[in-house]
Amino acid sequence: MSRLPIEAAYDGSLLEELPLHSEAQVLEMMASAHGAYADRTAWLEPHERISILEGVAERIAARADELALQAAREGGKPLMDSRVEVARAVEGVKAAIETVRHMGGVEIPMRLTRSSAGRVAYTHREPRGVVLAISAFNHPFNLIVHQVITALAAGCPVLVKPAPTTPLSCRSLVEIVHEAGLPTDLCHFVFCDNEVAERLVTDSRTAFLTFIGSARVGWSLRSKLAPGAACALEHGGAAPVVVEATADIPDAVPLLVKGGFYHAGQVCVSVQRIYVDREIADDFLGSFEAEVRRLRVGDPTDPATEVGPLILPREVARVDEWVREAVDRGAELRCGGEMVSDHVCAPTLLVDPPDDVRVSTHEIFGPVVCVYRYDDLDEAVERANAPDSYFQASVFTQRLDVGLDLSRRLNGMAVMVNDHTAFRADWMPFGGHRQSGLGRGGIAYTIEDMTIERMVVFRAP
Repeated sequence: MSRLPIEAAYDGSLLEELPLHSEAQVLEMMASAHGAYADRTAWLEPHERISILEGVAERIAARADELALQAAREGGKPLMDSRVEVARAVEGVKAAIETVRHMGGVEIPMRLTRSSAGRVAYTHREPRGVVLAISAFNHPFNLIVHQVITALAAGCPVLVKPAPTTPLSCRSLVEIVHEAGLPTDLCHFVFCDNEVAERLVTDSRTAFLTFIGSARVGWSLRSKLAPGAACALEHGGAAPVVVEATADIPDAVPLLVKGGFYHAGQVCVSVQRIYVDREIADDFLGSFEAEVRRLRVGDPTDPATEVGPLILPREVARVDEWVREAVDRGAELRCGGEMVSDHVCAPTLLVDPPDDVRVSTHEIFGPVVCVYRYDDLDEAVERANAPDSYFQASVFTQRLDVGLDLSRRLNGMAVMVNDHTAFRADWMPFGGHRQSGLGRGGIAYTIEDMTIERMVVFRAP
């Protein structure tokens, strides 16, 4: 049996070696999960699911420090942010519990025609089937909560495949749900290569695919789903921000620095492109650069670290290449621009890179923020909307009319006014459109997608 080393993102030190599951093992897990779904008499009642989820929330809270440190080590997110991630996970489980408590159907009006007289109709929600969850590295604990806890709340068995770089947090959550009383058939930790994972995607027993990762892989997997299978895809984008002439710079800058360099920019809605009115650009850039230079870069397990490593050395090399391309094409490098180590990039600020270089057109997924000067709002909106990504965007202004106008004109499934693009509350709808994804995330919305609505009609004889 082959084994895969799990290495710390910061320095490549070995954390653990995990055995890779074979295709036969994975298909056995699928058979177990599908068998549990097929036996309707064994479905967990809502009160049973609530009880188990309450136990999950209690166990996560009790182990919060341990889980945060584990996530920081394997994924590289600074400990201060990993602690927030675990706390959010607890709240996410609680949100799932509340959704189960309020999940139900509706009455369908009858007696509206002669043929419908003497009948009563209503709907109820039930699990869609086996969920296959394929996750990403950048929020190694909370993303699993959004994909696995939602499935369990919906009553669906779930097979979860974590990112190969960050499986330990996923394994911990699966262990916790079993400790809380969930039958083992209903949740399986799948650690396999991509070829075996694709075998699960194409399996006719997969009823719902939840995928978080690149657009290239996500759309490819969707095309291989069996007929009738549903899916939700969460990709990424090159999130734009428009800073209008009346914006409150002291308020905006700390938010945008956090939104741009949180988890070293490895967030699907990270602040990447900031369009600033030329009248205030110098003041904005002076303040922004000063904040970036103050960021503390280093070991993510150090409580004081604000910017940690990228997930793999090849990502550091890629980001460095993109930055050098922009500078060679005329971008002004205000700070950063160098590799601190094979695993760490310095927080980087580029000014006015060309609109056709990769830092302007593609998701950077690294600690790089680009600032562009503009002369009028129409120009800013046109440039902000140029990439074919629709995830989250934002505008900073003290004018209500500008806020309302740009909230409608900026591409994005969510537009923040006077906040950074990376804001998220776990109960709100979250997801991309076009190349940025398909379907809605958010605890309640995902649970709804993982269920189907069935109707019952009674006729009085």
